[in-house]
Amino acid sequence: MGLLNLPIPMQTNTDFPIIQYADDTLIVLEGDTRQLMFLKSVINTFSEATGLKVNLKKSMMLPINVSDQKLDFLANTFGCSKGTFPFTYLGLPLGLTKPLIHDYMPLLNKCEARLGSISTFLTQAGRLEVTNAVLSALPTFYMCTLEIPKTVIKRIDTLRRNCLWRGNEANARKPPKAAWKLTCKSKAEGGLGIINIEEQNKALLLKNLDKFFNKSDVPWVQMIWEKYYKNGKLPNHTRKGSFWWRDNLKLLQQFKEITAPNLKNGETILFWKDKWNGQELNLAMPELFSYAKDQQISAKKVISSTDYTQLFHLPLSAQAFNQLQQLTPMLQDRTQTQDHDIWKYSWGDQFRSAKAYKVMMGHQQVHEAYKWLWKSQCQPKHKVFFLATMQ
Repeated sequence: MGLLNLPIPMQTNTDFPIIQYADDTLIVLEGDTRQLMFLKSVINTFSEATGLKVNLKKSMMLPINVSDQKLDFLANTFGCSKGTFPFTYLGLPLGLTKPLIHDYMPLLNKCEARLGSISTFLTQAGRLEVTNAVLSALPTFYMCTLEIPKTVIKRIDTLRRNCLWRGNEANARKPPKAAWKLTCKSKAEGGLGIINIEEQNKALLLKNLDKFFNKSDVPWVQMIWEKYYKNGKLPNHTRKGSFWWRDNLKLLQQFKEITAPNLKNGETILFWKDKWNGQELNLAMPELFSYAKDQQISAKKVISSTDYTQLFHLPLSAQAFNQLQQLTPMLQDRTQTQDHDIWKYSWGDQFRSAKAYKVMMGHQQVHEAYKWLWKSQCQPKHKVFFLATMQ
């Protein structure tokens, strides 16, 4: 997806914010007749220059704080249809507020349709494959962008349980053979390897924080830094911005638990609370931290400071003063560069959603008997014995 700024002719200091994806174009402008005519002029000029005509009848005008009467006039002037928020764009609900439960009905309908198509002739192993490969995969596109409501996740889990244990007989009273929490564990830990949608949703959204803190060359990353985090401010417990960004910031603590930043210019690193030095300094030097004037200060501001004592409330206690003496040579040995900070992960340099999911799911020690039972399932000569044991 790209973000462009197209200047409007005959106007001063005004741009068209344009979002383009494949053959779709979203243009954001004021609900003003004059600007609308300028936009139409640009489109007509484009058509004359290229021979390509824009079908305005297939275009749609969506109002933001515009009255119905004015919307009717603007739509008729431009020659396009009218729409309302939320609407579906690229398969996702797009609106001015957080999507409601009913906005996820297309996703739930798809899951229910797939459940209804499951044949009663599928074996238990076949239903397990359908649960993992189909029903667990359908919400992935939504989860890459949005925080799925727990009510929707609960409904999808109900459909997946029915698929696994009852096939297409959703109303049967046949009890499940194992707790759902157990089935979501890996096979090596005694489970069935079914994806935990709630944890998978978090793992997929963490990629947005990875792009943000590594300052990827993406329009929304630059926009959020410029809008909310100027003058050395950094995300912390205070959440601000759109509902989408606030949902991503809910995962900030989990993101920092699996990361260790490599300090370069220090713009994205909290001096006291990030592990840029191998550990959090607020834990390593708690007495000195208690005297800090700004406990959310960035590493860039501290390293570029010429007098470190100005960063603390004076006078310092004896313990805090000793810790400051330990800190000073460590900071003086740091060479600040203009390069962006690099946030690395416990498994390597690059972010991987699959790795993040494994970390979030945790690890459980399993008795050797369960491991033997799992291995025996993979061997044909023990398959009959395993199924008989499960029954």
